[in-house]
Amino acid sequence: MTNAETRGLHPQSRIDDYLAKGWWSTDTLDDAFRRQVARQGDRLSVVDPANREALVGSPPRRLTWNELDAEVTALAARLSEAGVGRGDVVGMQLPNSIELLEVYLAAWRLGAAVSPLAMQYREREVVEMAASASFVAFITVGSFGDRRPAAEVMAVRDQIPSLEAVVTFGDPSEDSGTADMHWEPRPATDDEVQRVAAAVAADPGDPNDAATICWTSGTEGKPKGVRRAHYDWIGFSPGPIDGPAITDADILLNPFPMINMAGINGMLLPWLLQGATLVQHHPFDPQTFFMQIAVERPTYTLVPPALLWQLLNNEELLAKVDLSSLTRVGSGSAPLQPAMVRGWQQKMGLSVINFFGSNEGVALLSSPEDFPDPDNRARFFPRYGAPGVEWSGRITERVQIKLIDLASGAEITEPGIPGELRVGGPGVFPGYLHADQLASPFDDEGMLRSGDMFEIDGDRNQFLRYVDRCKDLVIRGGMNIAPAEVEALISEHPAVAEVAVVGYADEQMGERVAAVVVPRPGAELALEELNEFLRAKKIASFKLPEHLEIRDVLPRNEVGKILKRELRK
Repeated sequence: MTNAETRGLHPQSRIDDYLAKGWWSTDTLDDAFRRQVARQGDRLSVVDPANREALVGSPPRRLTWNELDAEVTALAARLSEAGVGRGDVVGMQLPNSIELLEVYLAAWRLGAAVSPLAMQYREREVVEMAASASFVAFITVGSFGDRRPAAEVMAVRDQIPSLEAVVTFGDPSEDSGTADMHWEPRPATDDEVQRVAAAVAADPGDPNDAATICWTSGTEGKPKGVRRAHYDWIGFSPGPIDGPAITDADILLNPFPMINMAGINGMLLPWLLQGATLVQHHPFDPQTFFMQIAVERPTYTLVPPALLWQLLNNEELLAKVDLSSLTRVGSGSAPLQPAMVRGWQQKMGLSVINFFGSNEGVALLSSPEDFPDPDNRARFFPRYGAPGVEWSGRITERVQIKLIDLASGAEITEPGIPGELRVGGPGVFPGYLHADQLASPFDDEGMLRSGDMFEIDGDRNQFLRYVDRCKDLVIRGGMNIAPAEVEALISEHPAVAEVAVVGYADEQMGERVAAVVVPRPGAELALEELNEFLRAKKIASFKLPEHLEIRDVLPRNEVGKILKRELRK
C-alpha cells in the first residue's frame, strides 16, 4: 500500500475552505489528547469493563488522564521499536478496554493509522482486511472467552506479507508462544519519553493523515475500508457532542464496539474532545450493563433500540435496575419506534436522542431541544438548510444535504417523494481504501451518495423522514414498499419483540413481502392476525406481508444491524 492511501487524504482546496470556516482545525487527535491530559491531570479518565477478567484473563483497571498518558507513551515507544511510524497501519482486534484506547492514542502519537476489527472476525476476514490495508503490526489478545485470536492470526500470518509483528495484551499465561511479543501496560520510562518525543519531532503527524481505516458493516456485501483523516473525525464530532450536550462532568458508558461510527464518533471522540470519564463495556450483556450503571453512575449511554424496547416492556427487570444516574440516552443503528421513544420519556423521564449515521459521513440527529415531541424525535430528522428553519448544534451549518430522485436524477424539494440522501461537509470521508478499484461513492458535485432513502415531511418541509435503504425497497408489482414503514407498524403489535421485513422473489409480482418476527416470551402470532392488526392501521393492502416466519433471534452484524441478506436467502 502506498503512502497515498494514508497521507494527504483531502485536497488542499477543501482544507483551506474548512479551516477558513472554522469547521476543521490544525489539531491531530493526539494534540486533543495531550490537551486533556494537561487539563484533567489526575482526574479519572477511563474504566475497564467489569467483566474483563472473564473475557481476557486479567482484572479490570481504572486510570487517570496522567496514568493513561504514561502508558500511551510506553506503548508508542514499543510500536516505534516494532517498526511502526507515520503513515503505517496498525491492525487491532481487541475488546472494549483501556488497551484498545491506548492503541488508538499511541498510534496517533506516531502518526500511524489504526484499523480496528470486530472480535467476531476469524482468519478469513483478518487476512482479507490486513492484506488490503497492509498492516505493519497486529495487536490482539491471547484469549477471548473460548477463542484464541492471536493463535488464529499467527496461523495465517504468511498470507499477510506486510505484517512485521503480532502482539498480544491480556493474561500472559494464555499468550505464551502464541505471538511475536506480549506487552503488559506500564508507564513509560524517561528514555521512552525522550525516544517518542524525538520520533514525533522527526516526522510529526498531520491532520490530513489517516487516523483510522474502519470497515463497512457489510450488511449487503463485501466490506470496504473507510479511510478517515484527523480532519474529518474532528469535523464529525460536534453532532454526538452537542446533541447530548456532553461536558467534562459527564460519565459515559460505552456498550458499542469501538470499531466504527457508533463506538468512535458516539463515545470515543466525545470522551477525548470534552475530557469526560469513559466506562467501557464489552460484549453487550444486560446484567453487566445494568450493574455498571448502578456502580459507575454514568450520566449518558448509548443503547441499541432492541434493548430499549425489551427494557421498557419488562416491568420485573425495570424494578431491579437503577437508572437514576442517567440524564439522557442515545440510540440508533435501526429506525426508532415512536411508541418506544414516547414510553421512555413518559415512564422513565429520559429523552432518547435519535442518531442516524454512517462510517462514510452521514450525520443526522434528532435532539430533545429540536424535537421535544418524542414521536417526532423517533420519526424525523432535521432537514438542514430548510428555508426559514433554525436548528441547534454546530452541525446545522456544517452538513449539506439534498434528496435525489434516482430515476430522473433531479433534486427533490417537495414533500412525500422518496429520494436518495446526498451529504456534503467536513465530516464526509475522503474515500475508500484502494478507491481506484471501486465505484465512486460520490456524485458529480462531490456529495456522498448515502444509499439511504428519505422524504421531506413537516408543515414547513423542515423534516426528513427515513424511508429505507435504497437496496432494501421491495418492489411488488411495480409498487415500491419501504420495509422500515411496515416494520414500524408491526413492532407495535403486542406479540412482537423484534421484526424485519424483506422481499422474496415471485414470478408473478416480482417480489412479495415477508415479515420475520421474534415474538415476546410466551406470545404467538399468525399471519392473518398480523394482517388484521395492520389493516386497522389503514395501510395500503399491497404492503401487507404475504409470508410470516417466526424466529428466536434475528441475524445481526457486529454492531447490531440486521443482516437482511441472510433473511432474503
